Amino acid sequence: IKERGTINMGHRESSVPFAYIGSDGKPIGYSIDLCMKVIDAVKKEIGVSNLRINYVPVTSQTRIALMANGTIDIECGSTTNNLTRQKQVDYLPVTFITGTKIASKKGSGITEIEDLDGKTIGLSLGTTNEKAVKREAARLGIKIRTIMVKDHPQGWLALESGRADAYASDHVLLYGLISKSKNPSQFQVTGRFLSYDPYGIMVPRNDSTYRRIGIVTIADLMRSGEAKQIYDKWFNPGPTKINMPISDTLRVAFQIQALPH
Repeated sequence: IKERGTINMGHRESSVPFAYIGSDGKPIGYSIDLCMKVIDAVKKEIGVSNLRINYVPVTSQTRIALMANGTIDIECGSTTNNLTRQKQVDYLPVTFITGTKIASKKGSGITEIEDLDGKTIGLSLGTTNEKAVKREAARLGIKIRTIMVKDHPQGWLALESGRADAYASDHVLLYGLISKSKNPSQFQVTGRFLSYDPYGIMVPRNDSTYRRIGIVTIADLMRSGEAKQIYDKWFNPGPTKINMPISDTLRVAFQIQALPH
């Protein structure tokens, strides 16, 4: 990073309110704000105040590969930290906790995954949601047709147009999609959580010095209360109109991860 004078930031384009494209064409969101704090700390550590940021759009299918092959240095989006992915990449402390739920049209009669037996669901390739829905359908012995999509807008379009009866994603992302849709009052997020998805900023594996800068930065933000302020900026109700006060689980996660110096 120091040699090239550039940090390559991988970011999602439509993961509202974590990372999405703002009106000026640049990525904005909760994860972007946290990443910028980490990048500021990197600038200070390496002594390059004019470090350039190269924005690299990523999808659920490409993000891990692009981190593993060195194309991106930090990934700012809505990425679950799990043990399988840790074989290829590393993570900074958990900054959000969510899980898989289902969005459908009101009046469709769909409230739980069982109601999708014989129906069609949209799933994003390479997500924990895809695995969660398929695993639960197999456990219940129900048959659900799937439409595989490359990103959230494609999945939401399948639901809006009627090609899919439901779309599965992390519950907070579904609320984000509803808030940005043409007719928000037509849609609902229902049912039990089908997975546990703690989000973290993704960084390269086996770079302990770089990762420590990120861990210290996030821990400091959590200890000072600034992480909560950044959360409130995007969720209470924030520019995306998502009214989601911080959960007790996430509040405790912030407290536990606010490591002392």
